[in-house]
Amino acid sequence: MIIKKYFGLVLLMMAPTLFAAEAFISGKVTNAEGGDPEAGVWVIAETESLPTDYRKIVVTDSDGRFLLPELPQADYFVWVRGYGLADSAKTSAKVGDEVSIKVNTAKDAVEAAAIYPANYWLSMVVPPSSEALKEAENSYPTRNVWLDQFTLNCQACHQMGGPETRFPLREFYDHGLKKAGTMNDMGKQLNRDLLLDTLGDWGKRIHAGSVPTQTPPRPEGIERNLVITQWEYGDNYTYSHDVISTDKRNPHVNANGIVYGLDLGNDYLIKLDPNKHSWEQVKLPGWQEGEGKPWCEQTFVPLSGGEPVPSGPEMLGCPEPGTYTPHKDAYQNPVNPHNPMMDSTGRVWMTMQIRRQWGEDLPEFCKRDPVIADNLHHRQLGYYDPETKKVVQVDTCFGTHHLQFDDNDVLWVNGDPMVVGWLDTKKYDPDKPETLEKAMGWSESKIDTDGDGVADKLIYGFRYSIIPNPVDDDVWLGLPPGGLFPDYAQPGYLMRYDPQTDVHEAYQPPSPGYGPRGIDVDSKGKIWTALGGSGHLARFDRSRCKQTWGSGDQCPEGWTLWETPGPRFSVSGVDEPSSTDKHYYIWVDQFDTLGMGTDTVIVNGTNSDSLIAFQPDTETFTVIRVPYPLRTYTRGVDGRIDNKKAGWKGRGLWFTNGLDPIFMSEIPKTYVGHVQLRPNPLAH
Repeated sequence: MIIKKYFGLVLLMMAPTLFAAEAFISGKVTNAEGGDPEAGVWVIAETESLPTDYRKIVVTDSDGRFLLPELPQADYFVWVRGYGLADSAKTSAKVGDEVSIKVNTAKDAVEAAAIYPANYWLSMVVPPSSEALKEAENSYPTRNVWLDQFTLNCQACHQMGGPETRFPLREFYDHGLKKAGTMNDMGKQLNRDLLLDTLGDWGKRIHAGSVPTQTPPRPEGIERNLVITQWEYGDNYTYSHDVISTDKRNPHVNANGIVYGLDLGNDYLIKLDPNKHSWEQVKLPGWQEGEGKPWCEQTFVPLSGGEPVPSGPEMLGCPEPGTYTPHKDAYQNPVNPHNPMMDSTGRVWMTMQIRRQWGEDLPEFCKRDPVIADNLHHRQLGYYDPETKKVVQVDTCFGTHHLQFDDNDVLWVNGDPMVVGWLDTKKYDPDKPETLEKAMGWSESKIDTDGDGVADKLIYGFRYSIIPNPVDDDVWLGLPPGGLFPDYAQPGYLMRYDPQTDVHEAYQPPSPGYGPRGIDVDSKGKIWTALGGSGHLARFDRSRCKQTWGSGDQCPEGWTLWETPGPRFSVSGVDEPSSTDKHYYIWVDQFDTLGMGTDTVIVNGTNSDSLIAFQPDTETFTVIRVPYPLRTYTRGVDGRIDNKKAGWKGRGLWFTNGLDPIFMSEIPKTYVGHVQLRPNPLAH
């Protein structure tokens, strides 16, 4: 087998035209100055002649050769981008062509750094002094903790370090923060004046000619075998949030089918057909009482009454009072749909708002619980049925954000500040409203801090992520600090809920870990989380705990932390500076849909234009870099097997560019991406 693979590779390199000419474009990349081959650079084929704009990206081998596989018939422009180089000119090509591309070395460090991921530029940020942080209104125990919270807050929607965030003057940041009210509030959490001083100094140095001292490496080894395909969808105001292609529990569901995304900013379900290279969108229905109000104008009133209070985030087009924005009312999103998830029948479930956030609008049976009746619970549920093409709204007593199915088709949701909730989809019949109460349940998130068997402390905060554990039949959630949970010295929690005993537990990551966000489980029942603040990948094994009750710090022995690849902040006097990347979420490849092995962990490199794959057996990282368009902000990840007999061609990861606002990307439109791993850089 090794001989056959080697012989096939040599044959391909010597005579590429012997293979199916209609399937690929091949060629070689050399340096224009010395003629040497350029290894580990990206070759990009793009076309506008299909129903939607389409791109394919591969990496050159050690001899500078490349092969762009599985290309649909179209007219392409092919060009090269690589670290240390200036972008090449674009060459016209058709499938079957053999092309030679010459590239020039970057003329200076500034030109070279223009294509660095945002986190390399962010590494130049120097945080406020320890003394200034101690004296500030919101006290931070260390400079590292401030940087960790800075990463969580300032990169919740977009990349810090991209050109659109590198201003020459402090005053520009002052105005910029006010252009979105929630962004300004997050700035206040970081001590706004100190934040502005920090950003102003950073931007001033960059505009004086400073560039990152840390440089990204070119792809090596298996990273050169990756193939990335992109399909654009949406428009300049599409806020694409997450993507789903199959049932997380069975990657063969919906094989070769539609890939679904959500436009959180404009209330659309987006449908991509990767076979026809086309997309369409379904407008999600507004509130039952009418079309409702955009998210930033929404209010909350508890069942006990009172004056309406603002309750929605002020995002793009919703500035601080008196601040000008050219994007006023850009997001018309009373539904603000979030996080699609597919069930075994192909229905696409989502968290979505279907009514006001007022206590009096709750279902009647919800009002009997004071924890529910007098507290804010944002978003409910709904699903899209591909057969009937209808959207079904499902009311809930609790708030929702992310959602996951367990093996019994119970849908677990997070996002409520006080409870974990669930809906048994087998018991719920939308044609029989009376089944809703029997299908739904929730539990207040109180933990036992002293070991007496009585829950005595409510963990109040934004339950950001959730995953049922099929091995132990428990449910886990991630709670980052900040926002509703403003104790910045506390690094966040993983929370466990046991449905059989109705017991909750909390576990804090040990230092230097900070900020659990995304969460998933592997096939052995181990819990994985991406620490969005400190930038670590973390695994938690409860079976190693000497004690499970407590306030959160009781099981440091259950944690294992790994530093993910990429630059760190340059912090004077700190031994372990934080990562400059933003790990927005995490996904465990339980069924080897990518081809790197069962339980490969996929971490979002959201501030580094990448997905980062971790193989637990070897403890090695592989960076899946997306070199184009820059400012690719990865959110949801999904893996599907379309044809298990087709090898690498029949499987792969799906992801989306969910930058907010999307016009800050190098190409001001969002896209769905597909990642495949072939056996070598010239396989087709």
